[in-house]
Amino acid sequence: MAKTPPRIGFLCGSLRKDSINQKLSKALQKKVKAAGVKTGEINLATYDLPLYHGDLKTPTGVKKLISRMKGFDGIIIVSPEYNGGLPPVLKNAIDWTSTVEMGHISGKVFGIASCSPGPMSGIMAMRQIQFIMMRLGADLVPAQTGCGLADKAFDKKGELTAQPASSFADKMIEQMLDRISTRG
Repeated sequence: MAKTPPRIGFLCGSLRKDSINQKLSKALQKKVKAAGVKTGEINLATYDLPLYHGDLKTPTGVKKLISRMKGFDGIIIVSPEYNGGLPPVLKNAIDWTSTVEMGHISGKVFGIASCSPGPMSGIMAMRQIQFIMMRLGADLVPAQTGCGLADKAFDKKGELTAQPASSFADKMIEQMLDRISTRG
């Protein structure tokens, strides 16, 4: 029996359609597809996620988001950096879903990526995401994709061409696929 190809989901912490991190997410999806892997988007804008408050009843959007995340073998979180941190929409999604269950986090292989218009590539947001996800039991690969000076990082086809960011992406994807394959 032929083994089904792994599925990698892409969760972007920016809701803006034309954001540079959405562009990075699309470029990473192309790289993953080129490796023969199925991809899918996890669009946070399509889920009803009010600001987390422990007294609120769990919205149905939270359960739908958890279900969507469970449909993937691995997830790449692509996130902008806002004022040196991760965006509230991403933190809110993590907070809501982690209060319901953990199978969508602890049972997945995760990669982290970020790009920024400046030279620092979203490194502070990536550190915070790494810290939070590790606390929650996520299986994070060590390679991350940071891409600074994003206005010069992509070609006309939307491919990530900037170095070393493109090499970082290849390494992250390779590590994710290796880890997913060992889980078999």
